[in-house]
Amino acid sequence: MSSNIDNIKEETMSDSNIQNNVETVNTTTTTENRNIDKTDASNKSLEVSIDSEEPATDIDNNSNNTANTNTTTTPQESTASSTTATTTTTPSTSSSSSSSTDNTSSNNSGSSGNTNTSSSNDQQYPSTPLAEPLSSSTGSNQHGTHQAKFSSVKDIGMSSEKNPRFRRTMEDEHVIIDSFGGDPQQGYYAIYDGHGGRGAVDFTAKTLHLNLLEELNKDPNGDILEHIKNSYLTTDTQMGNEPIQFSGTTTISALIRYNEKGEKFLYIANAGDARAVISRNGVAERLSYDHKGSDQEEIKRITEAGGFVVNNRVNGILAVTRSLGDHSMKEYVVGDPYRRAIQLDPSYTHLILACDGLWDVVNDQDSIDLIINETEAQRMSDKLLSSALRKGSTDNISIMVIIL
Repeated sequence: MSSNIDNIKEETMSDSNIQNNVETVNTTTTTENRNIDKTDASNKSLEVSIDSEEPATDIDNNSNNTANTNTTTTPQESTASSTTATTTTTPSTSSSSSSSTDNTSSNNSGSSGNTNTSSSNDQQYPSTPLAEPLSSSTGSNQHGTHQAKFSSVKDIGMSSEKNPRFRRTMEDEHVIIDSFGGDPQQGYYAIYDGHGGRGAVDFTAKTLHLNLLEELNKDPNGDILEHIKNSYLTTDTQMGNEPIQFSGTTTISALIRYNEKGEKFLYIANAGDARAVISRNGVAERLSYDHKGSDQEEIKRITEAGGFVVNNRVNGILAVTRSLGDHSMKEYVVGDPYRRAIQLDPSYTHLILACDGLWDVVNDQDSIDLIINETEAQRMSDKLLSSALRKGSTDNISIMVIIL
């Protein structure tokens, strides 16, 4: 009897131990599940944190002009972004700014020239730091913003873009000199499109207008087109004496001045495929000549000089047949510019100077049609830049619009 009672106690104790063990296992399982839930919650929190940081990373990348092909860039966002050495000196050239802060301000204000982005003191032209500041300044209006004042023309807009999705470097330059040579009715304007590095384009931006001014001072009433030719060839010769052999630049330059009879003239010169287009009563007229490897007259000239053109490239290398620089092929790629002069009258209203980054995708008449109803030159150049980007330009882009 006593033995049976002892057996029953042992079985009871065993059942109790089993129950305790089951409860312990359940408790452990519950604790583990709670820990897993906490881990999941922590992971979810981490994912949200990562997602929330991504836009800030994109903004930083855009402000550094990183060529990110995974990021969609709208024309307005691309307008006013550039890493060119050409630095804005007035609100009227705000689209040439290389500052990411300026880019953000310009994006928020649209593609028009936003004068509120400038709060600096009066600055001087030309708009490139590579040229000597010769004249003109800006003033403030009653709203505290800056508006450029010009004496040689009514207004100027300048927009440039590295186009970082396709180009790692910016090799364009531009020069704007109002009151050129101290004459308030004279102005010099140019765009230079470099290739093979910045050596040639920087040298040209520093030198060409000075050589022209020297020519004009020696013989003010002489043949202006001949003076322009001499300034081009002198600049090219001077460059040949520098350690600049394998870079070059195309050019488009404009000089506005009055002759001794009081008549207002526009003088255009270009080497390469940078172009000038003028509006006369709303109709586009090209004032320059595209020097390309597809041009039969240029092919003939190069062949007679002992060179050759294959696949529309000089010696199979260079797509343009005239430039300043490129001294390793100077006997074929000459610096002698195409030149043209026209007497201005009220029927001529707008002048566009631009590199092939615009003209590869926008034709002459379309460029005039796009700007003709605008009233501000900066708005005009911005619209042309946006159009070029939207139509797929893959080159550096520099555009100057002058209201005559």
